[in-house]
Amino acid sequence: MRILLTSLFALAASPALAAGDKPFFSLANTDFVVTIAFALFIGILLYYKVPGLVGGMLDKRADSIKAELDEAKALREEAQSLLATYERKQKEVHEQAVRIVAAAKEEATNAAAAAKEDIARSITRRLAAAEDQIASAEASAIKDVRDQAILVAVAVAKDVIASQMDAKAAGAMIDTSIDTVGEKLH
Repeated sequence: MRILLTSLFALAASPALAAGDKPFFSLANTDFVVTIAFALFIGILLYYKVPGLVGGMLDKRADSIKAELDEAKALREEAQSLLATYERKQKEVHEQAVRIVAAAKEEATNAAAAAKEDIARSITRRLAAAEDQIASAEASAIKDVRDQAILVAVAVAKDVIASQMDAKAAGAMIDTSIDTVGEKLH
């Protein structure tokens, strides 16, 4: 009711009243007819409780928006939790990758050290084998030189003895040799 009276007073103070050629409160005045129609429209809206219905609809809409916001908040929290889980897993995978790379580097270093040791042992064995071959060749060469020296010495001694020996001395040597062999046999 208060709204209706306020509306009527507001219209009463309108410029249409100031025009003065037609009285405001007559059905011939279109402004008055429009004012009455507007007041009736507002009255009908209030009678059927349209503002309450609109308010109820707005409350339902507010509740649905609040529910959607709560659901969005829950989804956001769930997404943050999943993100934290994936970041933790990514960190673990990264740490595992770092450990694998470190282990591979260490294994490669160990393999390189083992290969160096194997090569050093192989070289040592080959050097020892070469030294043995050199020593064997040296011993063989020394033996060959000795054998050759003996042969040369025997040949030279034979020539010296043959040149210094005459028939009489040869016969005496044969007799002495026969006596030595006879003594050894008996």
